[in-house]
Amino acid sequence: MASMLLNTMRAGSVSPSWAVRLTACYCLTFLSVQTKSKKTLSRPGVKNIVLVEGVRTPFLLSGTTYADLMPHDLARAALQGLLQRTGLSKDAVDYIIYGTVIQEVKTSNVAREASLGAGFSDKIPSHTVTMACISSNVAMTSAVGLIAAGQCDSVVAGGVEFMSDVPIRHSRKMRKTMLSLNKAKTLGQRLSLIGSIRMAHLSPELPAVAEFSTAESMGHSADRLAAAFGVSRVEQDEFALRSHTLAKSAQDAGLLKDVISFKVPGRDIVSKDNGIRPSSMEQMGRLKAAFIKPHGTVTAANSSFLTDGASAVLVMSEEKALAMGYKPKAYLRDFVYVSQDPKDQLLLGPTYGTPKVLERAGLAMSDIDVFEFHEAFAGQIMANLKAMDSDWFGQTYLGRKSKVGAPPMEKFNLWGGSLSLGHPFGATGCRLVTTVAHRLQKEGGQYGLVAACAAGGQGHAMVIEAYPQ
Repeated sequence: MASMLLNTMRAGSVSPSWAVRLTACYCLTFLSVQTKSKKTLSRPGVKNIVLVEGVRTPFLLSGTTYADLMPHDLARAALQGLLQRTGLSKDAVDYIIYGTVIQEVKTSNVAREASLGAGFSDKIPSHTVTMACISSNVAMTSAVGLIAAGQCDSVVAGGVEFMSDVPIRHSRKMRKTMLSLNKAKTLGQRLSLIGSIRMAHLSPELPAVAEFSTAESMGHSADRLAAAFGVSRVEQDEFALRSHTLAKSAQDAGLLKDVISFKVPGRDIVSKDNGIRPSSMEQMGRLKAAFIKPHGTVTAANSSFLTDGASAVLVMSEEKALAMGYKPKAYLRDFVYVSQDPKDQLLLGPTYGTPKVLERAGLAMSDIDVFEFHEAFAGQIMANLKAMDSDWFGQTYLGRKSKVGAPPMEKFNLWGGSLSLGHPFGATGCRLVTTVAHRLQKEGGQYGLVAACAAGGQGHAMVIEAYPQ
C-alpha cells in the first residue's frame, strides 16, 4: 500500500489547502470562536455524563526531576491533585481506572496502588488498562460505560507513564537458569546450573521499541508515512516549531490550568512542563534523521520525546455532579475506537476515527470548534491532515464518496500538543480531553473533537460538548 500511497499522493490528488491553513496559523493568537446556536447532543432516556475536573502533573523529560520516583508516585500525585482541586471526599468515588503502557512489575495494578497511596477508601475497586498511547482514553470511556450502565455514578479515570526507569530484563536463557536455580534441591544441581552460565546470558533485554507484529519502530513507520504522503522535512519542522511556540504562549498566559504543582520528595516543587523549547528552523534543520538514515525526515526535533507524567479526571453522571454541587466543565459524548493495517497505516487512527465519531454524533467537521489531536510525530500529523483532505484516500480506504476534510488550523491544537508538552504514553488522553474542555470555555465554542493514534494501528476519537456557562 505504501507504494500506492506514494505514487498517488505525489500525483497531486491531495488538495493543497492544508498548507495554506498551516501557514496562516503562525500569525494567530488565541482567537475566540463565536458561540454558535447548535443542537445539543443530549438524548432522551440516555444519561448525560460529564467531565467535572481534570488535572495532571507537570509533564517532564524522562531522566530529569522525576528520575528517582516510581509510576505510582506520579499517579498518586495526580489523584491527590484531583482531590484538592475538587474537594471530593475520599469515599465519594465508586471506581478508579488508570491507563499505562510500560508496567512496573512491583505495582502492576497501578490504579489500586496509587488510589490507596492517595488516601482513597480501600473499599473502592480499582483496575488498570492498557491500549498503548490511548490507554487513558480507554480508562475514561470505561468510566463512561460504567456510568451509562448504571453501575456507578462517580468514577476517577487517569493515566501514568514513567520512562525514567523502564523494566530491563535478563536474557531468556538467564531467566530460565535463575528459575531452575530457585528450584534446585541439592548443592550439586546448583553448581551445575551456575557452571552453565555464559557471558552471553548476561546480556540484558531492553523493552521493545518495535511493533511486535511488524518488527518496525514507530519512528521508522512515521518516516515512511510522511514520505508516502509527500510531507517534507521543512513542513515537519514548521509544525513542530508551531507546537512549541503555541505551548510556550499558553504556558506564559496561564492557560494550562490542568497542571498541578507537585513537591518531588528530596527535590524542588515542580509546577510546569519542562519540554517546551521554542527553537528556530535553522537549529532544527541541523539535526540528522533519527530513524531512516541518512535521508529520513523524522528527527528528534519533530518527534514527541520520552516523558514522565500522570493525569486524572473526575467523571460523573450529570445528576450526581449537580447533586454534589459541582459545575461540570463538559459533556463526554460519542466516542469510537478504530483499527487498521499496522504496517502501512500505523499512525492514521485520527483519519479513520474522526469521520466515524462525527457520524455517530450527527455532526459535520464544520460543527467542531476545537480540535485536539495527539502529536506523536509532526510527520504523522501532517500525513493525517493530508489523508483527511484527500478524495482519493476517502474513496479508497474509508469507503466514502469524498474526503473527510482537514481540520482548520485556526482551531487545531492551539495550546501546543504532545510534540511540545510531552507524551507520557498512558496519560496523554486525559490531557487532550481536559484541554478541549478548557478551550471550549475559553473560546466560547460548543463542540470539541479529540483524536489519537496508537501502537498496533489503533486509534480513538471522541466528541466533547461544552457545559452551558
